[in-house]
Amino acid sequence: MTPDPRPIDIPIDIPIDIPIDLPLLEFDPSQEAVINPWRYRRQLGFPERGVMCWFGDVVRARTAGLEAVHHVRFEHGDHGIYVVNHRGVDVALTNPPVGAPAAVGSLEDLIALGATNVIGCGGAGIVRPGFDLGHVIVPTGAIRDEGTSYHYAPAHTAVLPHPRALSVIDDVLTEGGVPHDRGLTWTTDAVYRETPAKVARRREQGCITVEMEASAMFACASFRGAVYGQLLYAGDDVSAAEWDHRHWNHQHSARERLLDLALDAAIRL
Repeated sequence: MTPDPRPIDIPIDIPIDIPIDLPLLEFDPSQEAVINPWRYRRQLGFPERGVMCWFGDVVRARTAGLEAVHHVRFEHGDHGIYVVNHRGVDVALTNPPVGAPAAVGSLEDLIALGATNVIGCGGAGIVRPGFDLGHVIVPTGAIRDEGTSYHYAPAHTAVLPHPRALSVIDDVLTEGGVPHDRGLTWTTDAVYRETPAKVARRREQGCITVEMEASAMFACASFRGAVYGQLLYAGDDVSAAEWDHRHWNHQHSARERLLDLALDAAIRL
């Protein structure tokens, strides 16, 4: 059944003696929390470099036969962290969950274990037309339309990749002859609320892509003093009136290539 496109008026009854608070604006700069990531002690010999790759199929293939050195545990299941050797350098590799809260939880564990130079890679929707499926995008900043980043940076703060990571990613792509574009990404919590008006607004702000983690990852890494940058590849297209899936998650060779590029960048950090 096609839903009724008309807006729904939802009455909100708030007693006048109850203030309307926005807890996301209550940034607390304290490094200490009730639960801290350093409950996981730094592992002796744990790689200083890490890659977080959202392509589960590619990571499973790359880590086949390896034993996880750590498990990031969630109610939906464990996400293993593996040590892979890339061009003679050990790198911690993991497939984090989708969505900012769980992805940042994985990053926190990775940093606590000793990987303080991290590259992320994943797919993203396109909010501007003209980007072929698989085209590489390097986010230079993120529009914060999720909740997690506000626990790591005040609301007025821009969240950005580390400049060293950004430089290394550019070098790797240029030297490899990989066509790529740089620009803003829109990080949102709500896949089904990417309305045409919001897409148009983000495009006007300079966004190329939309995804669910980058702004929070940038904010968390900066808060913890880690180096983090990200690679995205152009997936589905939300730039037009109708969504074009483009079978973006079936581009196995492009996904493998992006992981290799992320590993190349990580070993230079």
